[in-house]
Amino acid sequence: MTALAGYDETTFTFEGKTRTVFRRGSGPAVLVISEIPGITPLVADFGRRVDEAGFTAVLPSLFGTPGREVSIGYVAQSMGWACVSKEFSTWARNKTSPATHWAKALARHEHEQCGGPGVGVVGMCLTGNFALAMMVDPVVAAPVLSQPSLPFMLSKAYKRDVNLSPEDLAAVKARCEDEDDLCVLGLRFTGDKLSPQDRFARLTEELGDSFIGVEIDSSKGNAHGIRSAAHSVLTEDLVDEAGHPTQDALNQVLDLFRTRLAPAV
Repeated sequence: MTALAGYDETTFTFEGKTRTVFRRGSGPAVLVISEIPGITPLVADFGRRVDEAGFTAVLPSLFGTPGREVSIGYVAQSMGWACVSKEFSTWARNKTSPATHWAKALARHEHEQCGGPGVGVVGMCLTGNFALAMMVDPVVAAPVLSQPSLPFMLSKAYKRDVNLSPEDLAAVKARCEDEDDLCVLGLRFTGDKLSPQDRFARLTEELGDSFIGVEIDSSKGNAHGIRSAAHSVLTEDLVDEAGHPTQDALNQVLDLFRTRLAPAV
């Protein structure tokens, strides 16, 4: 648990489901919903960056062992659990993951606790489109989709699926049409097969100028030497060097929070 030093450990219960939540910082809340395999040390480090930017970082533990380092076996274990869990729509098209209902309740709770114009949400990989699904609740003011990977691809049709029910997609589109300054930020590496470009193209078609897709070149021979298998923009594959495209993406995420959640800061 040293990876989570400085975090307060709490719990949150909704509809009979209790999960552990780690929090640190002050100011408007930003939910960081971790990627597979769970809240790793680098996910915790991203939460610290959110805190340093002037916000309350809220890390719910949906799977895995909080603070545990990444390993091949650990990833496989968590992935196997997710694939059979009823909480995640890993294989179904046009369906919102049920776990987003609990996450929306947590977002409302944190908004009540922390104040501000709304909350930010960062989804990663398995939870990448959680931020999108949670936008049906207007309390979510700054959604970030980092390498959204669900549903997993069984055919070409899955590449364009955005892990939302038609009703939820319609609600998200309505918000984008009604709120001129609403921005949905998406991040991916160009070579990432788990998070295909077709998905970003679909989001652009559906949300128009409200969707900002940041696609980082990971092709062979790219200028920054990014590996072809790069996947985790804000954690495992982040290079914290000035001018590096992953650092630029990180700064764009934090700037979105400053603009939407703390415009006076």
